[in-house]
Amino acid sequence: MLTREELKRYSRHVLLSEVGMEGQKRLKKASVLVVGLGGLGSPLAMYLAASGVGTLGLVDFDVVETSNLQRQIIHGNSSIGQLKIESALQTLKDINPDVHVVLHHVALHSSNAKDIIKDYDIVADGTDNFQTRYLVNDTCVLLGKPNVYASVYKFEGQASIFATNDGPCYRCLYPSPPGAGTVPSCSEVGVLGVLPGIMGTVQATEVIKLILDKGKPLIGRLLVYNALDMRFSEIRLHKNPNCEICGEHQTIKELIDYDVFCGVKKDESKISHSTIDPQDNKEIQPQSLLHLIRKDEVFLLDVREPHEYEIARIEGSELIPLQQISKNLNKLPKNKSIVVICHHGSRSKAVVDYLHSNGFDNVYNLQGGIDRYALEIDGIIERY
Repeated sequence: MLTREELKRYSRHVLLSEVGMEGQKRLKKASVLVVGLGGLGSPLAMYLAASGVGTLGLVDFDVVETSNLQRQIIHGNSSIGQLKIESALQTLKDINPDVHVVLHHVALHSSNAKDIIKDYDIVADGTDNFQTRYLVNDTCVLLGKPNVYASVYKFEGQASIFATNDGPCYRCLYPSPPGAGTVPSCSEVGVLGVLPGIMGTVQATEVIKLILDKGKPLIGRLLVYNALDMRFSEIRLHKNPNCEICGEHQTIKELIDYDVFCGVKKDESKISHSTIDPQDNKEIQPQSLLHLIRKDEVFLLDVREPHEYEIARIEGSELIPLQQISKNLNKLPKNKSIVVICHHGSRSKAVVDYLHSNGFDNVYNLQGGIDRYALEIDGIIERY
C-alpha cells in the first residue's frame, strides 16, 4: 500500500490516468538495476528514485573525479574522491528516502553478472565500454530480463530496449564489437555535458513505461539523437534469426570472456608460451618507463591533441598528433626505444601497431596512458 506521505509525494503521478494508484503501486513494487553511475546512470537513477521505483540496485566500482562533474550530475564537489555508489546513495536518499538502494561495489564480469542481475526486474545499461554492454546483453537474454540501453558519443546518442521476448538483442544490432581502440572513449574525444542527461532521461522514461506496461516502448526501435542539429530519428530493428544468443540456432549458452571477445586482451588458452616472441609484448608499465627516462634511453612520443598536451604532459615528450604520424615518420629515431603516449592507452596502441608495420622495432605502448602515469608516478601531472 501507499502511505499518506507517498500519496502526497506522487500525487502528480496518481493524477495521470495511465499511472493512477495501481501504477504507482507497480512502481513501488518494481526493482531496477542501474549499471554504471556516470553520465547516463546519474539522471537515470535520480529520476527512477524520484518516480518511486521501490528498489534500485547500483553497480559501479569507480571513484568521483573532478572531470566527472561536467555531466555526472548525481555527484558534486563534496563527492570528489568518494566511491560513486556512496555518493549516489546520498543523493538518491535526499531525493527520496523511501527508495531501497542496494549497492554493488564491483566491476560487472562473467563470474558475478548472473548472480547480481537475477534479483532485478529490469536492467538499465549506462556503461561506456563494449565489454560490459555485451556482458549485460548476454546476461539479460539468458535470464529473460529487459535491457534498457543507451550510449553517447560526442554530440550523438542512441537508446533502445533489448532482450525482450518479442524484440532483438544488442547482438542483433552489433553482432561483433569494433576493433579494440578504434572507437575512442569520451575521455579521449569529449562529450557534450547535457547529452548523457538527455539519453539517461530517455532510459528512465522507458524503464517506467515497462513497469507500467503503458505506451509504446523502444522495442525493435533504435532512437538516435543529434544534439548539434537538435534532431531525433528512428531506425527499425528486427530480431536476427542467426543471432548467436537469441536466434533460432543459439550457440552462446553461457557467459564468455568479454575482454577477449572485444579484443582488450589475448586469449591465453591459445597462446603457446614456449614460442612467444619478446617483440609481441608491446606494452610498458609506468614504473618501467620512469626507469628508462632516468637512464635517457627512450624517445617519448605523445599522440594526443594539442589541447590535451597543454593540460598534461610528461617532461621531454614530443607531440605528434595521431593523424599526423604518417607524415612525420622521419622525426622518429630508430636507434632508441620509442614509448607512445595517449590519454588512456587506446590511441597509442593503434600507433604502436602502425609503427611496427613500418619498420620500427622497439616501440611500446604506455599501458594506461598518461592518466595512469600521473596516478602512479607523477602526481604533479594534471589528470583530466
